[in-house]
Parts: sequence; structure tokens; C-alpha cells
Amino acid sequence: MPHLVLEVDPALWFLLSPRRRSPRFAVEVPGTDTVGHVVRMVGIPPTEVGPLRLDGRPAGLEARPTAAARPGTTPVLDVRPRRRPQPTRHTPPRFLLDVHLRPLARRLRLLGLDAAWEPDAEDAHLVERAAREERVLLTQDRGLLHRGALPEGALVRGEHADDQLADVLERFAPPLAPWTRCLRCGGPLVAASAEEVADQLLPRTRRAYREFSRCTGCGRAYWRGAHARRLDAVVARAEQVLAADPDG
Repeated sequence: MPHLVLEVDPALWFLLSPRRRSPRFAVEVPGTDTVGHVVRMVGIPPTEVGPLRLDGRPAGLEARPTAAARPGTTPVLDVRPRRRPQPTRHTPPRFLLDVHLRPLARRLRLLGLDAAWEPDAEDAHLVERAAREERVLLTQDRGLLHRGALPEGALVRGEHADDQLADVLERFAPPLAPWTRCLRCGGPLVAASAEEVADQLLPRTRRAYREFSRCTGCGRAYWRGAHARRLDAVVARAEQVLAADPDG
């Protein structure tokens, strides 16, 4: 079986098995396999792959490495990570998060980003919805990102929601519009009078606050209560992340 040498950028080594975390390693490749098959086989989701070069020439995921090999030589595939900030099919980017990333979804919505999340969505539904609505599927499930029907996705880095948020902002550099979306459903917020949301307010809330907003989707009322300072800190950190990115 023909061999192929991979040169994988160190930024992607965490996706490889420990024995392959080196500047160069060889794999056996069936003649029918494409570059996309190869990167999946070694553990790298195609969504994380940026520029590819096969024997020094630009190559796409559909290229066949053995077909491009010169007689008597072993082809070399150079694999780089996605460039940041990463462009998306829809501008500004729209996101779809898997079931495990609810805290991240709430933070993205706080920043005014279109971030869909469904508590019981199965993998096939997520892939179909991401494709249909031109959403970037955000997940920490590598297997989900290997699905060929998924047009856009991203492996979210970080264990905690704040770290995950920083990773998404650095990767996509989306425009922010804090306090314009519902944290529960993601719908746009509009200004509302106390009378319009009276059924959701305690008497002391009506006495203490004058400015309210209401979700156009689920109808939930919002006001800048005791929780606002904590959420303001999330917004401030997000703005710092984007300001620190020279390309953002």
C-alpha cells in the first residue's frame, strides 16, 4: 500500500495520537483515499484544517495524494490550522451549539450573537440545521465534526465557558451588540414599558426600575437588575479579547 508523509503544524498536534505528535510521520494510504480521508483518519476534523499543500502545491480535501505522487517518491502533505479570524458563509456569523455548550450559548447571546441551542437535538439534526440555516456548528465532539454533510463547524477549545467564549471570539471575530438578545431563546429584544411586562414583575421591581425590554420570541422581560454587574464583566472581557486581536 502506498505511503504518505504528513507534516502537521504543532497547533494541531493535540488532535493526534501521542505517537504521531512529531514534525513528520508516515501513514499508509489506499489509492482511492482523498486528502480529506487522510486527515480524518489521523484524527483531525476537516473543520480544523486550513491551507493544505501536497508536495509543495496547494491541495484541497478532495485531492488524491497517491495520484499526485511522482514515480519513486513518497508524497508529502503539509497540514496547517485554520487562519484566524475565520470567514464564514453567513456574515455576521450565525452559530449552532450542541447540547453540552448551553453556558457558552448564553454568553454568545449576551453579546448579541445569533446562537441557537436545542436541549434534545441529535447529531443528525444538528448537522442538517447547520447546513440549512448556514450556521457554524460549535462542539467539543470531534466525531460530529467529521461528518461530511457538515459545511461549517468548529472544535471549541477550553473546559470552562469563559475560555470557550474567548476561543470562539478569537476564531471568528464577530461584531458584538451586547444586551440585544434573549439569554433563554436568543430572540431579539425590544424596548418595553413596565405595563407591557407587568405580569413578570414583582412590585419592588416596578418601583426600582424604569427601563425594560422584552424578547420578541418568548416574551421574557429583562431589566438591569442585581445580576447586571456580573454580566457587564462578561461583556467587558469579550471586548478585551477582540481588542487584543490585531486582525479583529
